[in-house]
Amino acid sequence: MPLINHNDLRNFISQLMQSYGASEDEATLISEHSVEANLVGHDSHGVIQIPTYIDRIQRGHIKPGAEIEVNNESRTTARINGNWGFGYYVSDFAMKLAIKKAREDNIAAITVVQQSHVGRVASYPLMAAKEGMIAIMTADSGRGPKMVVPFGGKERKLGTNPICIAFPSNLEGTMFVDMATSSVAAGKINLARSRGKDIPFGWILDKDGNQTNDPNDFSQGGAILPLGADQGHKGYGLSAAVETFSGILTGLGFGVSKDGIHNDGCLMIVMNVEAFRDLEVFKQEVTDFALDLSSTEVASGYDRVYYPGEIEHITKQDRMKNGIFVEDTTVANINKFADESNMKGNLDPLLY
Repeated sequence: MPLINHNDLRNFISQLMQSYGASEDEATLISEHSVEANLVGHDSHGVIQIPTYIDRIQRGHIKPGAEIEVNNESRTTARINGNWGFGYYVSDFAMKLAIKKAREDNIAAITVVQQSHVGRVASYPLMAAKEGMIAIMTADSGRGPKMVVPFGGKERKLGTNPICIAFPSNLEGTMFVDMATSSVAAGKINLARSRGKDIPFGWILDKDGNQTNDPNDFSQGGAILPLGADQGHKGYGLSAAVETFSGILTGLGFGVSKDGIHNDGCLMIVMNVEAFRDLEVFKQEVTDFALDLSSTEVASGYDRVYYPGEIEHITKQDRMKNGIFVEDTTVANINKFADESNMKGNLDPLLY
């Protein structure tokens, strides 16, 4: 089982992305956000995505060094056009602008268009939580390829359409929710396929509309189910709302564009807690609330109750100490691009 130190992995990914045209600033953010996803246990949104990004650079779908435009700007709002830059870089810029506006005027809302994959959505609201603010972010693929069926259907009509909300507190690990409005994120299906594992029933349909536990069926005409199993109308409704925020409000639209370019549309809303409550009082009440949740008496079949976001914090502490597991197929895919670049060396010497 190949393991790698998070700092070594971060440095390697930064160098690799620079070898394919990313600036040092862009490469730093790409490596920080992607490796952070691995650290907290969301390997589906971690370095497994790096070969896809390089492929998109080569096809012209991602433009390293793209100029970020700030349009329709007011004191509390803005529309960001990433001009097909890296999603990590564009969304990081957008969230920092939203935090600045909320600090000055208590609330901010920003939409983002024409950027590539943003990775783990939680990365950005967590930036605001560290600054003593509440943040909400929604994302979808705009008019990029769809993966999810409406409740009761078998035709792909929606993205996985994640939503994240993060809160400031005095907890060691932030309390937040970060979830797809589908039964699962597409990356987790691809991760299972790369590791040769079955997936649970209730995640996807095959091309004929039947539930299946074979992750290969997804890439062979299948589709992801909405969140909620037999109550999937709830996840379907949330997904439609996220699509409206992140697709229609941003101006990306819905449906599928013929160009097939991945285009993460996002809505970010940041609220300054001090406009409503004393920040320190609020942070302590959130802390007390989270600890009260995690002290809940445990039901049969479970080891303990976690507050939202706690598992990610625990996983990060473990992986920072013991290393990040990277499956052989991902190592091979990354090494392929490293060997084809002007870099000297690949991941192999860093594994243990």
